[in-house]
Amino acid sequence: MNLSTLILLSLGLGIGFGAILNTTFPTYIELINLNILVPVGESFLRLIQFVVVPIVFSSLIMGLTRIQGAGQVGRYTAKLVTSYVITSTIALGVGMATAYLLQPGSGVEGFALPESLEVTVAPSLVTWLVSLIPTNPLEALSTGNLLQIIFSAVLLGFGIQLAHEQAQPFVKLIESIYHISEKTLSVILYVAPLGVFALISSVIAVQGLELIAKLFLYVLGLFIASTIMIAIDMLILATLKADPLRFLRSLAEAIALAFGTASSNAALPVVLQNIQENYGLREEIASFAIPLGTALKRDGAAILQGFNALFVTQIYQVPLTPSLLLAIALSSLLVSFSTPGVPGSAIITMATVLSAAGLPLEAIALVAGIDRLTDGFKTVVNIIGNSTNAIILSHWESEVLTDTIAT
Repeated sequence: MNLSTLILLSLGLGIGFGAILNTTFPTYIELINLNILVPVGESFLRLIQFVVVPIVFSSLIMGLTRIQGAGQVGRYTAKLVTSYVITSTIALGVGMATAYLLQPGSGVEGFALPESLEVTVAPSLVTWLVSLIPTNPLEALSTGNLLQIIFSAVLLGFGIQLAHEQAQPFVKLIESIYHISEKTLSVILYVAPLGVFALISSVIAVQGLELIAKLFLYVLGLFIASTIMIAIDMLILATLKADPLRFLRSLAEAIALAFGTASSNAALPVVLQNIQENYGLREEIASFAIPLGTALKRDGAAILQGFNALFVTQIYQVPLTPSLLLAIALSSLLVSFSTPGVPGSAIITMATVLSAAGLPLEAIALVAGIDRLTDGFKTVVNIIGNSTNAIILSHWESEVLTDTIAT
């Protein structure tokens, strides 16, 4: 069996094991979860994160050395941000429309607020933009701040282009780091089925399947919205004649890993590897667009924020007015771009959307328990949307190149 099949099989076994543990052996949950499942799952995530920074940084540098000057970098960024805004707006609309039509909040009773839940409000746009500039590139690398790493790589890329031959030893070093990190990743992925098994087993054992039954319409709604958005991405690829089926087959490992880990950051190195080696996306496009999209592009978060906000209005029977819908839409779209690519992050930043819309923050408790079980849907949507936008950029740039040659 290939890796993607093994990971999916591990997911199924993990769900079954967690359910048995939750229903049949509840007295052993804490012992097995804290001493086996949690350590194994966290160890796997740490191993994946071990190669995220070197692969992202080195692939960005290698890609930027192939990009001709600041003008091309600026053009790539402008085109990506434009497609990000358009497709994220579509994702937000899908999430809000699904919640409006399905009415998952009707008749739902509240749950107790978890003591460990912490809600945060996103910083202002100006503060966030200033924070993208690192004061120390080594600190950005050591903390794994993807946006600061991208900023550092772009600056160094300009320096490499200006230094010409004198930069070649550094470029050779970066190429070595990339190839070593790629081989290290291939070794780490051997334990992916075990890590995914532990992660999903832990969630099901602690939360139980009964929570899904209580919020069935909520889970179903998010699944439907995620499926619709993936279908829209496939339609975009078909329009571009980019072979959607080959695209999905190429990203099979990354999709399985994204669903199992519920972390866009953890899936990033595999997405980068799959989209280049399996699908054949140009290296200069992939090495720039995929890391940038992982840091910014969150279609899953856009779906979640819009869906959850309407879910809350239904629970508290808040009338939907044009001003309320506008507040939800704008805040959800902005928050989706600043949501970290780690498990559970979107539910934490939900506080910003609820505050902007004047909705009660206590409603976060209603979905906090179920979020980890649905996080896999959102992460899959994130990486498929990110990869689709990278292909959009590739086709967009191919048209520019064709026009240039014709001229």
